[in-house]
Amino acid sequence: MNAEMLEALQALAAEKGITVDTLFAALADALESAYKRMPGAYEYSWVTIDPDTMDIRVLAQDLNEDGEPVGDQLDVTPDDFGRIAAQTARQVMSQRIREAERELKYEEYAGREGDIVTGMIQQSDSRYTLLDLGRVEALLPQAEQVPYERPDANARLKAYIVEVRRTAKGPQIVVSRTHPGLVKRLFELEVPEIADGVVEIKACAREPGHRTKIAVWSNDQNVDPVGACVGARGARVRLIVNELHGEKIDIVPFSEDLQEFIMKALSPAKVKEVRIFDDTGTAEVIVPDYQLSLAIGKEGQNARLAARLTGWRVDIKSETQLAQEEQYGDGNWAEGEWVTDAETGEQVWQPAEGGPAVSAEQWAEQNPTEDATDGASSDDVNTEEGEGDVEDAASDEKAVADDAEGDASDEETETPEPEASITEDDDNASDDATADSDDTTEAAE
Repeated sequence: MNAEMLEALQALAAEKGITVDTLFAALADALESAYKRMPGAYEYSWVTIDPDTMDIRVLAQDLNEDGEPVGDQLDVTPDDFGRIAAQTARQVMSQRIREAERELKYEEYAGREGDIVTGMIQQSDSRYTLLDLGRVEALLPQAEQVPYERPDANARLKAYIVEVRRTAKGPQIVVSRTHPGLVKRLFELEVPEIADGVVEIKACAREPGHRTKIAVWSNDQNVDPVGACVGARGARVRLIVNELHGEKIDIVPFSEDLQEFIMKALSPAKVKEVRIFDDTGTAEVIVPDYQLSLAIGKEGQNARLAARLTGWRVDIKSETQLAQEEQYGDGNWAEGEWVTDAETGEQVWQPAEGGPAVSAEQWAEQNPTEDATDGASSDDVNTEEGEGDVEDAASDEKAVADDAEGDASDEETETPEPEASITEDDDNASDDATADSDDTTEAAE
C-alpha cells in the first residue's frame, strides 16, 4: 500500500511538472486538516510522512494557559486514519496541487518580461486575443495589436511579453505586437552578430504596421552593421518583414556625431546641412527643394521617426525657405490686414493687436517706405538744382550788365535794350532768365 502510494505520487509529480517534495508537503497539510476535523483531536498537532517507507504519523502536544506547547510529543495517530484521510484529504490535496502548478507557471514566466514568445491564436474578439503558449495562455489586448492586422484562427504568432501578473486563477501574461522591443528581439533571433554582441541596436523608433527605423552599431571594424542586419540579398530582414506582415524597416548606421546621425536618420532623403541648437533641443535640417517631400515623408512619418530615433526635435527646411527666411527674417513687419470701411468704403489698416483702424495716409506716415524716401530725396535734389540754376542765371545777368555798362562808357553810346532785358529778367522764372541772358550777351557783343 505504501509502495503503491509512493509510485502514485511520483507519477502525479511527473504529470503536473512539480517535485515530489511539494506533493509530500501538500499531502501532510491535507492529512493535518483531516485529523483536526475528527472528534477529540488535539488542537496543536501535525503530520509527518517518511518518504522512504511512506509511514504516516500524527504527533501532538498539550498547550498551556498562554497557548504555548508543553510536554512531550504524543503519537495520536488514529487506527482508521488511512481511510478517513483518503476521503477527507482528496479535495485539499487537489487544491494544493493546482496552487503549486500556478506558482510554477508564474515563476517560469515571471523573469521573462521583455522576451519573445510564439503562440497559437485561440480566441479573438473586439477586446482581446488569447494566445495558447502551451501550458498557459497569453492575453493580447486590443491596444497592443497592430491596426488592421487580423491573423487567422490557429495561426502562429510571435509576441513580446510586456507584463506577467499574479492572479487567483494563475499567472496572467500580457503580450504585445506593437512594442519596439519586438523588432529588437526579432533581429536578435535572425542576426547572429546581434545575439553575439558584435552588432548592437542603439535606438529603435516604430509606428506599428507602417514603418520602423533602427540605428545599429558595430563593435568590430571589420563587420558592417547594416549589411549584417540586411543579410545576403536581404534574406534576414525579409524574414522579419514577413513576420511583421509587410511593415517597412529602415536600417541606418549609428554615429556619435549628432549631425551625421540626424542625416542618416532621415534616410532615404539626402540632407545638405544640419544645424544644432542646444538651448532648444532642435536640429534644423536643410535639404534641397526636390528632397523636401521625401525628407518629411507621408503625413510627416519620416520626420517623426527620425525625431524619435535621435531624441531631437527635427525642423526640416528647403533651400528656398531658408533663403526667404534669411532675406526677410531681419525685417520688422507690422501684423494686421487691410479691410474695407463699411461707412466710407475706403481701405483701412486694422492692426492685429487691436485698436482703431488707420487710413492709408496715416499708415504711410507711420511706416515710410524706401520708395517714399527715395522720392523725397530726388525732389530735394531737383529743388536744389533749380535754385542753383536761378543763382547761376542771376550771376550771369549781373556779369552781362557790368560788361554792358563798361562798353557803353568806353564807346559813349547807350544800350537801352540790354538794360530793359535785365530788368525784365529779374521778375521772370529761372529758365526764362537763362535764355534772355544769352540773348543779352549776343546783343552786347
